[in-house]
Amino acid sequence: MKDSQILSTLTDRWVPPPAPAPAPVLVFDACEVGVILRAVLYVEAVLAVALMYGAGGPVEWISGVALATGAALPATLLWLVVGCALKRPLARLGAAAQMSAGVVLGALAGLYAAGMLALTGLLASPAWLASACTGALLAAGLVAGLMWRARGRLPAATTARLAELQARIRPHFLFNTLNSAIALVREEPAKAEEVLADLSDLFRHALADQQGASTVGQEIELARRYLAIEQVRFGERLRVEWALDPRVRAARLPPLILQPLVENAVIHGVEPSTRGAQLRVSTQLRSGRALIKVTNSVPAGQGRAGHGIALANVRDRLRLLHDLQGSFRTALVDDVYQARIEVPMPTEERP
Repeated sequence: MKDSQILSTLTDRWVPPPAPAPAPVLVFDACEVGVILRAVLYVEAVLAVALMYGAGGPVEWISGVALATGAALPATLLWLVVGCALKRPLARLGAAAQMSAGVVLGALAGLYAAGMLALTGLLASPAWLASACTGALLAAGLVAGLMWRARGRLPAATTARLAELQARIRPHFLFNTLNSAIALVREEPAKAEEVLADLSDLFRHALADQQGASTVGQEIELARRYLAIEQVRFGERLRVEWALDPRVRAARLPPLILQPLVENAVIHGVEPSTRGAQLRVSTQLRSGRALIKVTNSVPAGQGRAGHGIALANVRDRLRLLHDLQGSFRTALVDDVYQARIEVPMPTEERP
């Protein structure tokens, strides 16, 4: 093996950080863009359907919807703003208390909507009790949806993680790594020990309990371990470049989301080419968001073969963790392939 620069630089063993304490389950979370959009559409749709019962025709129905929107939209946004502002205190409550808080806030939002109509003179005698009950009922539906969403995250994340582990820890990868170590045992026993230690770290991280989320920093360390092992296999054929922005290390990612991207780069870029490939992993902070890119060259004319199972898995788990705030895109241009992940920075880390 002619090239072991990556392995030689890793003199200190990397120990995976201890699993954090379980975070409180936040049911009533109204801060995400996806939640805001769905809440507004939900309220507008329910009111529009309800107004059909008393409308004498399309014109009267449209007028009623416009009138109701003028009061319901500000009330809904107020409900969301207050819920977002109370995110931390609500997280310390149980699920039942969070749902009760959401319903109470909904009733107050209903009263606010009725008060707005009364103040503007659009409604002479507002139905205060009916407005409060309507707001509470709509809020109960919203919070119930958020509760199902929160409960569905854990089993969905667990299923996705198990599927990812099965796809990532494949027999041929284990055999190739062991063969690399065996080839080094007699001539370079210290390097063989390093390879096996890297493999142990990789499995330890993969099987550790990450409480549903990892960080960019942890995923970068795992990718380094994997590429250190592959560097022994491919030597000079695998040329790795790192361009890392330390400001994005705390951004949250699903566990084991970066390693399959660098593995795909090795499989589709290095393995098919006798000359190997250039692989670049970069991170940067842009407009309060973390960008993670894995770029690699591919043999001319071969494109990007494969079933796309790993990429679909990455996209699904990223959507599960960040909803509409996270994005995953890939592109192949002039025999250069890039996978790009974009996620929001934690609030406390934003400049």
